[in-house]
Amino acid sequence: MKSIEVVAAIIRRNGRILATQRGYGEFKDGWEFPGGKTERGETPQQALIREIKEELKSEIRVGEKLCTVEYDYPKFHLIMHCFWCDLLDGEPVLLEHEAARWLTADELNSVDWLPADVQVVEAILADSASIS
Repeated sequence: MKSIEVVAAIIRRNGRILATQRGYGEFKDGWEFPGGKTERGETPQQALIREIKEELKSEIRVGEKLCTVEYDYPKFHLIMHCFWCDLLDGEPVLLEHEAARWLTADELNSVDWLPADVQVVEAILADSASIS
């Protein structure tokens, strides 16, 4: 099975976490944490800064690693490295997603997360002191 390695930003602001709704592809309409693939020569942190700029036209500061999730989708194995991030200014602009919501810890389970992202939500809730 093909393996895909990606990075995801757990963007926090004022006690809330940014959730984005996928606007394209096989998993369209599912909710996820923004991010993407690391390009050759990039660190995971550099990839996150680039991906968030490309997807949300936003600047972030990448913090500590929250978790690494591995999940078997039907067509590929996903390895997703997730990092706490802080939005540096303004509101995200949706360039690839169809919707976004800022969710409190209590609201995290109110959206239909993609399967791998469900495990990230569990890690966030276990480390909820880091949300604020």
